[in-house]
Amino acid sequence: MGNSRKYDQPCNYEIQVRGSFDPKWADWFDGLTILSLGETDTLLTGIIIDQAALHGVLAVIRTLKLPLLSLHRTENSQMVIASPNLDIPFTR
Repeated sequence: MGNSRKYDQPCNYEIQVRGSFDPKWADWFDGLTILSLGETDTLLTGIIIDQAALHGVLAVIRTLKLPLLSLHRTENSQMVIASPNLDIPFTR
């Protein structure tokens, strides 16, 4: 339990879900960037301020009945997202 505070700090997350939706939904996901990965998948990326906010985003995903494909916490503030469906990597 000594590391629990480490995970309650702002950090970058990448959350991949099955489903495609408009970037206008960003407010529903605490302002995360919405990146379409083809016709079937979506990648939500950005800074989530703490574990409570992460659980809030996951609750929205559950409420919308979007299958969760992956969740990745990145330690650094620079992240590169690459997908076989994209011609070039997306840097944030």
